[in-house]
Amino acid sequence: MVEVIDLGLDGVVEIRVPRFEDARGFFSETWNADKLAQAGIAVDFVQDNHSLSRERGVLRGLHFQKPPFAQDKLVRVLRGSIYDVAVDIRVGSPTFGKWVGLTVSATQWNQILVPKGFAHGFVTLEPDTEVAYKVSAPYSQPHDRSIRFDDPAIAIAWPVAAPELILSDKDATAPLLAEVETGFV
Repeated sequence: MVEVIDLGLDGVVEIRVPRFEDARGFFSETWNADKLAQAGIAVDFVQDNHSLSRERGVLRGLHFQKPPFAQDKLVRVLRGSIYDVAVDIRVGSPTFGKWVGLTVSATQWNQILVPKGFAHGFVTLEPDTEVAYKVSAPYSQPHDRSIRFDDPAIAIAWPVAAPELILSDKDATAPLLAEVETGFV
């Protein structure tokens, strides 16, 4: 049975799917469009992405794509664990600038759905963490945007201290949310 748990921001949910184990290992359907549509989640995914972060404290984000290449993201961890964050960037939304975080791990076998209109990021909690995620639109460099991970107006409580974080140049120099035209109203 698929379990869908509301995380408090419109459309951001944790998804838990069963894992069937025996002496050989396990089997799990991590995405079944019909079953999830019955649970109220109807998304057409067009691309799968996979990242490996060698160190604890690798922070990727906060990222989003502007319309018409906005992306829904379904994120899961194949090995290790992450603290995953979604930030509401829909101008005019009652929760604009608010965030929610969730530990997603291979051990918990959980996933997070981050819908269009939300910036997304995560920090690795263990070395050699592998993350796989589905997206509903292909990557488009002209629509790709970032928001500063430590924007004081958002005030994300990352579980890894700032001096320990490992960032790309793009993420380290990203603008504040107030400086970004998100394209979402």
